[in-house]
Amino acid sequence: MPVVVVESPAKAKTIEKYLGGDYRVLASFGHVRDLPPKDGSVDPDADFAMKWEVASDSKKHLKAIKDALKDDQNLILATDPDREGEAISWHLLEALAPALKKGSEVNRVTFNAITKTAVSEAMAQPRQIDQALVDAYLARRALDYLVGFNLSPVLWRKLPGAKSAGRVQSVCLRLIVDREMEIEAFKPREYWSVHARLATPGGDEYDATLTSLAGAKLDRYDLPDAEKAAMAVSAVSSRDLKVTGVAAKPASRNPWPPFMTSTLQQEASRKMGMGAKACMSAAQRLYEAGLITYMRTDGIDMAPEAVHAARDAIKAKFGDNYVPKSPRMYKNKAKNAQEAHECIRPTDMMLSPDKLKVSAEDQRRLYDLIWKRTIASQMEAARMERTTVEIASPDNQVGLRATGQVMLFDGFLKVYDQGRDDDDAEDSARLPAIAEGEAAKLVPKAFEPELAKARDKGGDLPDAPATQLAAPGMLADQAAATAGRQHFTQPPPRYTEATLVKRMEELGIGRPSTYASIVTTIQDRDYVRKDKNRLIPEDKGRLVTTFLVKYFPRYVSYDFTADLENELDEISAGDLVWREVLGRFWKDFSKALEGTSELRITEVLDAIDEALAPHLYPPRPDGSDPRVCPLCGQGRLNLKTARSGGAFIGCTNYPDCRFTRPLSAPDGEEPVGDRVLGHDGGDEISLKTGRFGPYIQRGEATEEQPKPPRASIPKGWDAGSVDLEKALQLLSLPRPVGNHPEDGELVEAGIGRYGPYVKHGPKYANLPDVDEVFTIGMNRAVEVLAAKQTRGRAAAAAPLKELGDHPDGGKIQVMNGRYGPYVKWEKINATLPRDVTPEDITPEQALELIAAKAAKKGTRKPAAKKTAAKKPAAKKTTAKKTTAKKAATKKADDKTDE
Repeated sequence: MPVVVVESPAKAKTIEKYLGGDYRVLASFGHVRDLPPKDGSVDPDADFAMKWEVASDSKKHLKAIKDALKDDQNLILATDPDREGEAISWHLLEALAPALKKGSEVNRVTFNAITKTAVSEAMAQPRQIDQALVDAYLARRALDYLVGFNLSPVLWRKLPGAKSAGRVQSVCLRLIVDREMEIEAFKPREYWSVHARLATPGGDEYDATLTSLAGAKLDRYDLPDAEKAAMAVSAVSSRDLKVTGVAAKPASRNPWPPFMTSTLQQEASRKMGMGAKACMSAAQRLYEAGLITYMRTDGIDMAPEAVHAARDAIKAKFGDNYVPKSPRMYKNKAKNAQEAHECIRPTDMMLSPDKLKVSAEDQRRLYDLIWKRTIASQMEAARMERTTVEIASPDNQVGLRATGQVMLFDGFLKVYDQGRDDDDAEDSARLPAIAEGEAAKLVPKAFEPELAKARDKGGDLPDAPATQLAAPGMLADQAAATAGRQHFTQPPPRYTEATLVKRMEELGIGRPSTYASIVTTIQDRDYVRKDKNRLIPEDKGRLVTTFLVKYFPRYVSYDFTADLENELDEISAGDLVWREVLGRFWKDFSKALEGTSELRITEVLDAIDEALAPHLYPPRPDGSDPRVCPLCGQGRLNLKTARSGGAFIGCTNYPDCRFTRPLSAPDGEEPVGDRVLGHDGGDEISLKTGRFGPYIQRGEATEEQPKPPRASIPKGWDAGSVDLEKALQLLSLPRPVGNHPEDGELVEAGIGRYGPYVKHGPKYANLPDVDEVFTIGMNRAVEVLAAKQTRGRAAAAAPLKELGDHPDGGKIQVMNGRYGPYVKWEKINATLPRDVTPEDITPEQALELIAAKAAKKGTRKPAAKKTAAKKPAAKKTTAKKTTAKKAATKKADDKTDE
């Protein structure tokens, strides 16, 4: 029977079910070959010849495919329908070539969705491997290798503590660093706005904003301070007001197009706080289950049959009014074959989220998002009426405006509205019935609740006349019917994963299959941290970016990177020769590398020190020189490197002055250096900074005591706030809590390698908070120790969840192991993927994991029972194969890393 090769076992199982017994479907587990991580894998002097190596964990997968080809030489390569999938098929063909006899039939098939119809149609329309797409992959892979394996060593040698550089990841990091520098350089500007609460003759209230003063239109900064705002408040409150105009205009909003990769990642981040990697992982599972179309695409068009299916679903669920007269068609400018794919959509439009039989919460939520966006994209527009009311005084000295809208027909908004990142939502306030010429009466006490709330928050009061009310950030007339609000311009917001992906897309940097891995890589390498969903550059990331901008400006240029991406797209379209593109790139890049060969670390540090000076040495409140050492008052501060890697700020008077501080001190934190905190029992207690951070020391090293008592400053403590009392507390650890009530053995509390703990004999239990080490009593200590014991080995034997019986007999259970939860059946233990929790796993998923693990062990049945003497060897083998499984799973999920 013909051999069909796909990428994942889950996909193989689904497709084998569709094709029936006439085909044998096997999985490659992602890429089977890659460039060895060593010099010479790409040789520019040999016309960019590339040396490929079969991964150790891929050899058994290739062997299984070769064994299957012994029975039938008809090979069908059915990997994913993008450039990366085309490359995997090419690698498979190259690796399998020795096993194929002359005249063997090899075909390539692609399908955009794993449904019976899509698979059957694809099998009926085989083709050959698209060499242009393969060439684009080879060019991209070679470029990433040449940059990574040539630029990273330069970083290691010239910038201690740096980890690596990448062709696209370094540009992505620069985006985050540049945004942070914008924020730091931003100077807020004050301005005020004035508002009034008005009422119609019938008593209905509405809000209006001052738009003109003294007969002139007000611009944003025309009320720059409280004094001008107070004058404007007086001008409004002292005049009669009348409605001079009412204009109601119809408006409509059309739906958003269906998802492509980048917009799916952005919306998953906005609405669900889901990172790009987690989003793509969940989407991969939905695709493999046949629930959505392929999730790596730049296309927003939808197949005609899918459009009609969506319209039918809308009609059935919401009625004829929500179906537009003609189908909505969405198109974008496709640059290459990959971008000609369909949008991301459900394969069955009638399968609404409430009918979905998927247990994993992240997959359910993502499917809900995709289904709603797809359905909404084919729905009728939302219709509304926007009303603008103009109010003025008889002398035309003041003019106000009230705006609002009324929803006439919700249309697509009944199902879905796209989230926003940092933009203000449009004004959707409802207005009462208002007639032109009627009086607009000020409403007394309208702003009293807001004024009271502002006072509760505290802060400085604005300078307001005695005749007006004041609160922090506000002022109002005596009747509290008119109020001024203080505002400050805001710096550009830090990137979220959603806005970063959006910005990369706008600049043309990276491609759909790379966004998730790029954003993940810069976080994994500690160049960037995520705080409240915002991406903040670490000092290490700043140093790397500054170094690259200084010595390799072209290769972290947004325009250069985008132009190179366009050339790669032209290669995939067959318009450029990939080796010629590489040749031009390497000629200039190798010269840039040579230009750094003579650089000394001190030169690099001086250059970075100068470039980062505004960040490293911000102005001091007293106006003194920020470079003067605050400890000795004589030395100058400059950038230094640590033995353990990384960098810090130190004094030029070292070793006489041992002042040090990290590159970035938290707001309000005073930098610290070596200093004496006080004396205890004749010993000097001092705060010092070592290679592993700040620590407390009692006395000084002597011949009799070369290692005096020391205690590290706990993580989370501010070294600048450590005084003698805290220092003595740290030096007194471990602290005796008392004797255990059951056996009388001493219970102690301390801080160890893994954080704060309590100890009872040989038993340890972690404490959640460092400060608890100094306050914990016996009752709490016994409780913590008992809780740890119940989580120990004795309780691990109980299953977390029972999943029923295996078709071949025997119970399937979810267990809690040393390295996390796993599925157990007989002698097969299969680790749960990171995105699947014990509570969510289904019997079907468990059977899949067991089958994959059994296949890796070379059997589909539980291993025969072995004698006690052979058990250790079996255990060792299992552990080794578990590692291989994890590597294979990661390889299949993370296709591209730039």
